[in-house]
Amino acid sequence: MKLFRSKKLTKIKNLKHGFFNSVGGQSKDIYKSLNCGPGSKDNKKNIKKNLQIVKKKISKKAKNIFLVHQIHSNKFIFIDKNYDNKDKPKADAIITNRKNLPIAVLTADCAPILIYDDKMKMIAAIHAGWKGAFKGIIAKVIKFMIKKGCKSENITAAIGPSISQKNYEVKKDFKMKFIQKNKKNYIFFKDKKNKLYFDLTKYIYTSLKTIKIKNIDILKIDTFNKKNKFFSARRALELNHDDYGRNISIIMLN
Repeated sequence: MKLFRSKKLTKIKNLKHGFFNSVGGQSKDIYKSLNCGPGSKDNKKNIKKNLQIVKKKISKKAKNIFLVHQIHSNKFIFIDKNYDNKDKPKADAIITNRKNLPIAVLTADCAPILIYDDKMKMIAAIHAGWKGAFKGIIAKVIKFMIKKGCKSENITAAIGPSISQKNYEVKKDFKMKFIQKNKKNYIFFKDKKNKLYFDLTKYIYTSLKTIKIKNIDILKIDTFNKKNKFFSARRALELNHDDYGRNISIIMLN
């Protein structure tokens, strides 16, 4: 099992976190092996076992991992002590101040972002593909945390493994969408041999900087690169697979 950690988040004592790749689980075939995505067509028993493996790796005291039904939106949910929702909510970020409750997002090229406020002891996990990032999910989560008493100078954000620019080819209308939103967005695109590439990580990093988050860690690990052993939706598409596994990124207060 390969578990990647943020150097900045690892320094924090009362915090557990990890970005998991595809190694060390029970799933077979295209889902080999640590597929944590209930939304995939994988055997549900194997997914449950994989989530248990992750939970044990994070902490013996951990409650069940809290996941949402991700929809590439800018919606988030806040879990405080009064939260009581038995259904899996549709959202792309989770915020909590509860202890021993691991919150997690699932990705397969999109960027997972784990966030912690050192004074308020509040955490967040964000699933940011281009759609969520474009719709402002990062600013929405941070603004809510600030409304709850967090301060930008106390916040640490770690951007986890995601697709690198050199493997993220996009179309011209995709670029136009970003340019129409803000002319300065051209810096996130690169033309190479008549092809156009988008830098998702840089776009997310800049979104965090814009809302005054200074303490940012970037794990420069490309999910598309086979050697890193992450699930990748793009790679699955190239291989003509009809589905793909999901990587899990998790954070918990303890």
